[in-house]
Amino acid sequence: MENQNILIYQNESGNIKVDVKFENESIWLSQKQLAIVFGKSVKTINEHIQNIFKEEELEENTVIRNYRITASDDKNYNVLHYNLDMIIALGFRVRSSTGTKFRIWANTKLNVYERLDK
Repeated sequence: MENQNILIYQNESGNIKVDVKFENESIWLSQKQLAIVFGKSVKTINEHIQNIFKEEELEENTVIRNYRITASDDKNYNVLHYNLDMIIALGFRVRSSTGTKFRIWANTKLNVYERLDK
């Protein structure tokens, strides 16, 4: 299901559901969403992200975007989101079947948008 620039990812069993931001021809997820997709803790995801930057696999300014979100307490917060390049880099480190399925879904969505653009 799509709603403007929000896509909804849900796995086959329906126990994982994530609202995914789509902007500038990429998909963007927060660390909390990445933890859900990969079935790991936010702390583990953060450690992998820091190592990806430390090892210069990716540059921070190209894969991070700050989004303002409204939380369940009705307050607005600035939350860092990471694009598909980071999702794929994490996938090589985390190696979960859930993460693999998400990357396949994300690439399929991006290919659909690319074809619509032409």
